[in-house]
Amino acid sequence: MTTYSRRKFLKTAAMGAAGLTIVPNTVLGKVRGYTSPSDKLNIAGIGVGGMGRRNLANMKTENIVALCDVDWKYAAKTFNDYPKAKQFKDWRAMFDQMGKSIDAIMVATPDHTHAGVAAHAITLGKHAYVQKPLTHSVYESRLLTRLTEKYRVATQMGNQGNSFDWCRQIAEWVQSGVIGDVYEAHCWTDRPIWPQGLGEPKGGMPVPSTLDWDLFIGPAKKRPYDPAYTPWNWRGFWDFGTGALGDMACHIMDPLYWALDLKYPVSVSASSTLANLYSPPQAQKVTYKFPARPAKGNVNMPELTVHWYDGGLLPDRPQELKDGEMMGDSNGGIILVGTKGKIMTGCYGMNPTLLPTSRMADFKQPEPTIPRIKGGNGNIWDTNAHEQDWIRACKESPENRTEASSNFRFSGPFNEMVVMGVLAVRLSGLQGLHRELQWDGENMQFTNISPSDKISIVTHDEYAVIDGDPKFDRRFAEFNASEMANEWIRHTYENGFTLPDMPR
Repeated sequence: MTTYSRRKFLKTAAMGAAGLTIVPNTVLGKVRGYTSPSDKLNIAGIGVGGMGRRNLANMKTENIVALCDVDWKYAAKTFNDYPKAKQFKDWRAMFDQMGKSIDAIMVATPDHTHAGVAAHAITLGKHAYVQKPLTHSVYESRLLTRLTEKYRVATQMGNQGNSFDWCRQIAEWVQSGVIGDVYEAHCWTDRPIWPQGLGEPKGGMPVPSTLDWDLFIGPAKKRPYDPAYTPWNWRGFWDFGTGALGDMACHIMDPLYWALDLKYPVSVSASSTLANLYSPPQAQKVTYKFPARPAKGNVNMPELTVHWYDGGLLPDRPQELKDGEMMGDSNGGIILVGTKGKIMTGCYGMNPTLLPTSRMADFKQPEPTIPRIKGGNGNIWDTNAHEQDWIRACKESPENRTEASSNFRFSGPFNEMVVMGVLAVRLSGLQGLHRELQWDGENMQFTNISPSDKISIVTHDEYAVIDGDPKFDRRFAEFNASEMANEWIRHTYENGFTLPDMPR
């Protein structure tokens, strides 16, 4: 497998401005994957009722030619934004009818359908912008990475902080040796801001006439309609989302994944509030361990331990912080611990500072070495930098392209790491495996789960007070741990939905 390191991206990016020559299509011919910058892309949006609407607004420099959403009531505002765009509920029908006229796609569906849409689009030669988390499973992330390499399309995961200056600044601080060799990191978020730890919805309500419930379920197991699932709270159910870790780690952990030149962890462990078969826990802690990597810049890259916290859990407060100084910001943050000091940031790597913060008074910024993205120095919600960087890459030939910052060769392995941590929570819960899980990243498997290991998972949990006495009704079902791990690493696709084969 070809890997695409952050080091290679930076080298390519640095050469891009000086070495790229643009000529029109009339000279090059209509080669698949090439559009002259003087032309506009024909973009199709799939999943346009929520974050997809904002992504498309940041792509309005191009032609929005098709809109696809399973819930036309939820998508109505976006339909009104682009009245000339053809409307669909099924992305497969969209490709059948309009495939030749679509250059690129934007995908902002629930997590469990990201990979199916994107993978098939890539095999048709379409450029792809896919919201975070890139995929629902480890295998799907590996698949999108390899398909991108094979079909040479321009790609971008929707972790918009990746295009901003903060991410680059943190990498420059770390790799210039400001805090020495980094051996520990702590990352946290205020999420979930949606309900989690939920039981299985009862279902059986009438399906709204504007919603295609079967298409919402897609490759997941069939179940009766319940408004608890959609349009907003699908993140709070395992079959459709990845909980707080999947939602926010692709934002928060991005600067350290980049700065510390990470790839696959070698182990993961987790603890959480009560999880069940249907819904992520309300709060969790996940610990990843990474092997030593080759030195980079002025620093060594020793073995690294990364701690993740969500649901109100936080790392221990650094002793360098004064009373009243906030740890991170209201949305979360990062603390990097090195042999010569610490760096603290807010969510998205915003506003990095040395600890104690008094060190900033006479701190001399390292010379910028990493190319910046146009528009990446503004307000994260008031700029189209991330989407426009992808559009620029779409319009460059594969031979001369400067890849978008969070292209799938980078974000694919990154997302594998994130969703592998999701599995640790599911396998190491209240009645789980009670061990640090050893991970073989190249082969996408845990190596210390035996064929006979069992896990017990909560399937029913109710509490009531009857005649002044508490009554608990908590039930468990037993599962083969190895079989469940394999299923969660590579989901079985249901209802006629498929994935392309993994390129070799």
